[in-house]
Amino acid sequence: MLKHRGVVILGPLVAATTVLVASAQGPRPAKAVSDLAVHEWGTFTTVAGADGQAVQWRPLSGPADLPCFVTALNPNSIKTDRGGVPGLKATVRMETPVLYFYSPREQTVRAKVEFLQGVISEWYPQANVPPAIFARTLASGYGSIEWNDVRVTPGAKPNLPTDSGKSHYYAARETDAASLQVGSQQEKFLFYRGIANFPVPVSAMVARDGTIAVKSIGEYGIGTFIMFERRGNRLGYRIVHPHANEISVGRPALTESVESLREALRGLLVEQGLYPREAAAMLETWRDSWFEDGARLFYLLPQATVDAILPLQIQPRPAAITRVFVGRMEIVTPEIQTDVARAIRMNDRQTLRKYGRFR
Repeated sequence: MLKHRGVVILGPLVAATTVLVASAQGPRPAKAVSDLAVHEWGTFTTVAGADGQAVQWRPLSGPADLPCFVTALNPNSIKTDRGGVPGLKATVRMETPVLYFYSPREQTVRAKVEFLQGVISEWYPQANVPPAIFARTLASGYGSIEWNDVRVTPGAKPNLPTDSGKSHYYAARETDAASLQVGSQQEKFLFYRGIANFPVPVSAMVARDGTIAVKSIGEYGIGTFIMFERRGNRLGYRIVHPHANEISVGRPALTESVESLREALRGLLVEQGLYPREAAAMLETWRDSWFEDGARLFYLLPQATVDAILPLQIQPRPAAITRVFVGRMEIVTPEIQTDVARAIRMNDRQTLRKYGRFR
């Protein structure tokens, strides 16, 4: 088992780096509520092109993986090409951010998230999501989502919705966070997803010698990251603490286990501020897709970067907000290219499904 104590510091995704935890509207700023704390985790998924830079793909074209009670983007609220919503192209898939609230007493809050160069695509509980308006690319988009009158009820036994299908959505409920209610809908968190075209702070390219050239795109340099690869039942990973903005990383020997990697990631998430049960819930949510066949780079974004891309406003203002987002960049190795090319020639639908939306 590999252990580490590094802190990830990657460059900002956009030029703005100001922490945008806004105070209440009006002439007087909202007073901090000392007994309210907010924790959030989420994932930014991207696909590296031949030059290592994030490329456009169709992140909404894969099979549905959310319960039926989750609201999805209305096709009539967005201008699309013939492919409709599944055909929308983006460089970033913002996956499963969840906002947890901790309070010793019942209270009502308001929460709003803005999404620069993006659009909100799914959410729960019910929320105000304005129609998405942008040109042919998401770079001009500006999405947002707002929950009004969120009742925070610690110690309550909520009637949480379910459906008959299996979904990793439910894993996020396994925390000590307070129960929430918006209107008649109850949940343990505020959930949302989206897609965007903001600049990605890292590139990862397969070099001719088979190594992975990882480069920071930003002023702060590359922080701790994990290089992961899996081929069938064999997998490996490297935890790297680079001292330069560009580094060449050898592909890992496929001799490790999923459990050792989960333990390493769990420790990293807790170091960044998540509670242990939150870190466990995040890993359980992504236990399949994070560790499926392929090669990928994992890295953590500093909170200032998350705040710049996803400005968050909560009223009354909490005493503490912790936001932990994992960057996940899919890397197309020569082996994957060979597998996909062969599958296309042989009409091997099982292999093509394995690579799914990254195809």
